[in-house]
Amino acid sequence: MVACLISLPAVAEVFTYIDAQGNRVFTDQPGARNAKRVPLATSNRMSANPSGAAPVTSVGKNQVKPLFHYDMLRVLVPEPDATIRSTAGELIASVTSEPGLQRGHRYRLLLDGQPTAEPGPSPVFALSNIDRGSHQLSVEILDEQGRIVERTANQPFHMLRISLAQKRQAQPCVLTDYGQRPECPLKDKPEEEKSFFWR
Repeated sequence: MVACLISLPAVAEVFTYIDAQGNRVFTDQPGARNAKRVPLATSNRMSANPSGAAPVTSVGKNQVKPLFHYDMLRVLVPEPDATIRSTAGELIASVTSEPGLQRGHRYRLLLDGQPTAEPGPSPVFALSNIDRGSHQLSVEILDEQGRIVERTANQPFHMLRISLAQKRQAQPCVLTDYGQRPECPLKDKPEEEKSFFWR
């Protein structure tokens, strides 16, 4: 009953009295059994969109800055599926992005899913002692908070580490090579034949 009273328009009047059974009765008829007028508070209603005003939306104080979007990010060197020949397993990798690296952003190169070094602004990475076999390279761009802004897909390459024995076999050592070429150490230099003149 009280809920009904609350929903009544502000202009309606409500009266109350006690009936013969001792129950309180509410009515809109003022002449019933010494009914007394019930004072009602003013209504709290308003139109859904008063005077065409746009709805007000609250903005959070700690909104996270959206991630910057790069149009392109890729590994330039080595090319996909390239074969690298290096005795020491060395590789120079380079990356590029469009647009260029934004202020506060850093590149991070991944070899087989693992970071090769601390992130930095340089697009050139020098790697060494890479095991022979097939590997995957990818690059990420990180923002000031360390969030990953962009990341490339894995790009395969193949490391062919030529052993010293293979290099020596391909190009045999001559006397002048010993101590000069890594595959021709001085300890392996053959003794020179001594010539004796007999009188």
